[in-house]
Amino acid sequence: MSLLTHLLACLFGMGSWVSINGLWVELPLIVPQIPEGWYLPSYLSVLIQMANVGPLFVTLMHRFRPGALNETAVIYIIVGLGTAASFLLGFFWKETVEVAGASRSVALLALTFFLAAVDCTSSVTFLPFMSRLQPQYLTTYYIGEGVSGLLPALVALIQGVGVVHCVSSTHNLTNSSVPSELVAQYQPANFSAEVFFFILSAMMLVCLGAFLLLNYHPAVVREAPNNSRYTNGVKEQRSRRWSEQKAIMEMTYVPSNQSKRSSFGTGRYTWWQVVYIFLILAWTNALTNVVLPSVQSYSCLPYGNNAYHLSATMAAVSNPLACFIALFLPIRSLLLMGVLTVVGSGVGAFIMAMAVMSPCPLLVADVSGVVLIVLAWIVFVLTLSYVKVIIGVILRDEGHSALVWCGAVVQLGSLLGAVTMFPLVSVFSFFSSGDPCNTQCP
Repeated sequence: MSLLTHLLACLFGMGSWVSINGLWVELPLIVPQIPEGWYLPSYLSVLIQMANVGPLFVTLMHRFRPGALNETAVIYIIVGLGTAASFLLGFFWKETVEVAGASRSVALLALTFFLAAVDCTSSVTFLPFMSRLQPQYLTTYYIGEGVSGLLPALVALIQGVGVVHCVSSTHNLTNSSVPSELVAQYQPANFSAEVFFFILSAMMLVCLGAFLLLNYHPAVVREAPNNSRYTNGVKEQRSRRWSEQKAIMEMTYVPSNQSKRSSFGTGRYTWWQVVYIFLILAWTNALTNVVLPSVQSYSCLPYGNNAYHLSATMAAVSNPLACFIALFLPIRSLLLMGVLTVVGSGVGAFIMAMAVMSPCPLLVADVSGVVLIVLAWIVFVLTLSYVKVIIGVILRDEGHSALVWCGAVVQLGSLLGAVTMFPLVSVFSFFSSGDPCNTQCP
């Protein structure tokens, strides 16, 4: 395996969700300067789900007009669009237009829709493209996908977004008999949102360059499965493996087993196993992409601003770490997949319970509470990210079509998660936010 190809696969995967992830981490700096205020996250959630029209179109084309859509051309278009939209955000994110008698951030919302369409469509184009490379590179791609959340978070950390200092309220300073109340005060950023969006645009440009090299660099082309030398070697290995399997099948042939195999991919799994794999895929993506991230602030802020930033940072690190572990331990056991899903879901249920109990979750005034919530986020992301990578590896072996459906189910799971959480968080205000400077709990 080529180290260069691993690097290019990682940089290619980085472009999958880097734009939208970057926009989310920049919200504390954007929100105070636009008319929508903190309603913006609700609008973004709706726009991201509307952008699923992109993957829906690609999936329908694959189903009803197989081979009619040029996958490589689509990737060039969406990555180029993502680069341009991120760059334009640097100039127009603060611009407003009068709509129905009120100022609206039309440019910001429109460009966000394009970014969301790019990132959502990447799920059903980037993954299938990876089937053109050797299977080992798929895990590296997933590492890059994890990095797409980590890199913007690190840039925002350097920028100083969301850094809060607790200061005494001014109205108590003149009256010493009144206890001074601490209030949260956001600190100025080290560089502007404009610079941040230009950095995002540069990351998308790197993704575009990586994709170009994955298509044309001689070292990558020599390793591609359609390369004659590689293909001959693979055919020889498959022929030898088939001969061995055939001998075993002749000795242990049971006619009734044939009816249990599915027509999905290679037919290796039964229909029940295929349904099981896709249900876990939809469930894990709903939890990790939407459900738990939408309540992260509620689950962590009661423990303090440091607990919130530490949990967010460690969760972002845990994603690529899980992919890195899967690179060396790609255990494809369906039983292990189920066990890890149960463990991750159980930890996720604990996090959700802490969010529901906000602003007074368990051990809120104790250091052990901070340790517990940070560890919970690490375990949650680590286990379910590993499950997602293993499912990707399994479906990679089932062929190009299986990876298209993999991307479609990923988006479906995220959509169902958003439909569930949006009314709870934004409409019915089911959760109460904690104050990072004042904890008033019994």
